[in-house]
Amino acid sequence: MPLSALFKAAQIPNWISVFRILLIGPILYYLGTGKFALALGLIVIAGASDALDGFLAKHYHWESRLGGFLDPLADKFLLLAVFLVLTGMGLVPVWLTAVVIGRDLIIVSGGFAYQWLIGEVYAKPTLVSKANTFVQIVFTIGVVAEQAFGWPGELFLMLSGTSVFVFSMVSGLDYIWTWGRLAVVNKGRPRTETNPD
Repeated sequence: MPLSALFKAAQIPNWISVFRILLIGPILYYLGTGKFALALGLIVIAGASDALDGFLAKHYHWESRLGGFLDPLADKFLLLAVFLVLTGMGLVPVWLTAVVIGRDLIIVSGGFAYQWLIGEVYAKPTLVSKANTFVQIVFTIGVVAEQAFGWPGELFLMLSGTSVFVFSMVSGLDYIWTWGRLAVVNKGRPRTETNPD
């Protein structure tokens, strides 16, 4: 991509995703030093930026293949890093973080296998995957807010943590079904760019 193209308006959603990745370092620093209020503020900003880049991409038709990979990648890097740190601090159960990581490993390995064996992969998060990202953000915000301000309370954390588990399982199975079906349909055809329905 020419350098001039990186600074066009259509690249704004991608730069917002890069900004979200750059927030990971400060968030982890503030979590590690016990400055939960500051970490919470940055996590909220990161969550808002996720909604903003999605809105801009769709509203102004600024979607791109790069953005299709960069946006979910920024989400995954941020959420996995926060989950791992919170688990290391004893604030999130190990089994829940293992489910979150396991789901992502299955999707990534499946994507590489599809790319290698079948054809081009075009990242297009499903509705259930977007819901999964949303509940993970809500849960991590709740955990950090509990440490910073003593709210939203144990019941909220239990319900949001359960939602993370359920959506991780459902979205993981949804990806396996969707891409497995595409692999069966497209096996043996010429290698072309494909995306799930």
